[in-house]
Amino acid sequence: MSVPRMRRRAAVGLAALAATAFTAVTVQPDQAEAGPKPVDVKLLAINDLHGNLEPPTGSSGTIDGKAAGGAEYLATQLAKLRGTTEEEREHTITVGAGDLIGASPLLSAAFHDEPTIEAMNLAGLDFTSVGNHEFDEGATELLRMQNGGCHPVDGCADGTPFKGAKFQYLSANAFKTATGQPLLPPYGIKKVDGIKIGFIGMTLEGTPRIVSQQGVAGLTFADEAETANKYARILQAQGVQAIVVLLHEGGVQNGGGINDCTGFSGPIVDIANRMDPAIDAIVSGHTHAAYNCNINGKLVTSASSFGRLVTDIDLKLDRRTGDVISAKANNVVVTRDVPKDPATTGLIDHYKRALGPVAEKVVGETTAAITKTQENLYQTGVDATGKPTYQAGESALGNVIADAQLAATDNEQNAVAAFMNPGGVRADLGAGRITYADAFTVQPFANNLVTLDLTGAQLYCMLEQQFTVARVLYASSTVHYVVDVNGTTAPADKPCSGTRVVRGSLTIDGAPVSDTATYRVTVNNFLSGGGDGFSVLTGGTNQVTGMIDLDAFVAYLTEKSPVSPPALDRIQTTAEVPAA
Repeated sequence: MSVPRMRRRAAVGLAALAATAFTAVTVQPDQAEAGPKPVDVKLLAINDLHGNLEPPTGSSGTIDGKAAGGAEYLATQLAKLRGTTEEEREHTITVGAGDLIGASPLLSAAFHDEPTIEAMNLAGLDFTSVGNHEFDEGATELLRMQNGGCHPVDGCADGTPFKGAKFQYLSANAFKTATGQPLLPPYGIKKVDGIKIGFIGMTLEGTPRIVSQQGVAGLTFADEAETANKYARILQAQGVQAIVVLLHEGGVQNGGGINDCTGFSGPIVDIANRMDPAIDAIVSGHTHAAYNCNINGKLVTSASSFGRLVTDIDLKLDRRTGDVISAKANNVVVTRDVPKDPATTGLIDHYKRALGPVAEKVVGETTAAITKTQENLYQTGVDATGKPTYQAGESALGNVIADAQLAATDNEQNAVAAFMNPGGVRADLGAGRITYADAFTVQPFANNLVTLDLTGAQLYCMLEQQFTVARVLYASSTVHYVVDVNGTTAPADKPCSGTRVVRGSLTIDGAPVSDTATYRVTVNNFLSGGGDGFSVLTGGTNQVTGMIDLDAFVAYLTEKSPVSPPALDRIQTTAEVPAA
């Protein structure tokens, strides 16, 4: 949190403080007695909406014990929080911390997330940072989201022109590699009662590791804290003393409520500790967690995901200096017991009509629910207290998807195995009839399948990297191997040196894999570009790009119906692991 300008430099020493539950700074008597009344400013913050225009379902549609989310209710709740008077509304700024689009339900994704941009226009958004998912379709498409225009391939699919975002995307740490210039404006400034408030927007520096290489082509991503400090100085040179960072990176609690900061950890802690004391608050995201923290004197918040929360932040600004005197926040549940916003309802209805019967087309059937839940835990070591640590293993739905990708490439590309990344499986499949919309919800990224040559040694290295990056890939039914619970995890700079995978245990179609032999393997283009840290896959040769992963999944469901949950027997362990 901000402190008076003369005291700011002393605040640097607070960097070693641990994150604690937030409490507002108490105004000192000498501050309270002198000068005019402070200026009250309200920030309303959201993050990680992911195109959820309709109310999300299941566990994704509840928070704090309440049914929550849905753009119609979000717009209503935002309007309510802004207040009823013109002065209250003029003193309110609405902001986002990235991933408002991308990995979206079919209603938004079928139109390249134009509906979500238009819904945010209606909701009164002012600024938002970019997030990693804003780059899913590349920099050119992100600029189209900002500036408008019909899609270069699909055109104006709903029959109306797309005018782009009325709000401003901010991108301080995503640079055009060729010029060194930010892709989008790095910061924005709003005036309230003549006082300037600066907003710096950023995504996580690690965006290239979790987005396809096509999505970040021609871009360079810089350190979050260093970038924030650079632009904080630039803002101060323009007379801006109240500075807020909108950052698509975050942390997680250990058991706290939506307004707690219990056992808080994650990348945001180090980032906040390295930020200049001139920065007053950080609106964060990415982890889909809810929290309300004070880190190194800065208010740090997150509103979970899918539009289920709004963070209501109250700032008090010194009318003379423009500095933040105090800040406090409250995460408010977007309940569904309020009237729907009529304009947003009209927008959703328009796109539902445009989507037509495609969404409800039945593409297959399951004999029982097939879930993305990761089961079969594998011990990967011990923590500082000596307790065993575990890495999640197989998923029934992940295995089905890997099988579908192999089935799509075994004949034409001679693939013998397929692997799927866990983060690409976004929802469960229910029991019974499966619609196109159901399948899309499971695989919304529209990644292409890539079949490539890997040596047996590269395959072993890839499996070792699973434990380095803490992401066990889902393997097709042709693949089996054994994990050694007493093995070592490879360091990031020596990814092939681990001993988690028992040498000689890896088989494809029942035959042991030889280090020197070559195998045709299918992954999606996210993984083939080194996504999720699987750098060994960038060394694959004879790459052939095939169909969209969703098309392969739909074809498999249709051909194999009714589909049953497969056995979780593709990875074995050298010792029984206790239940979690």
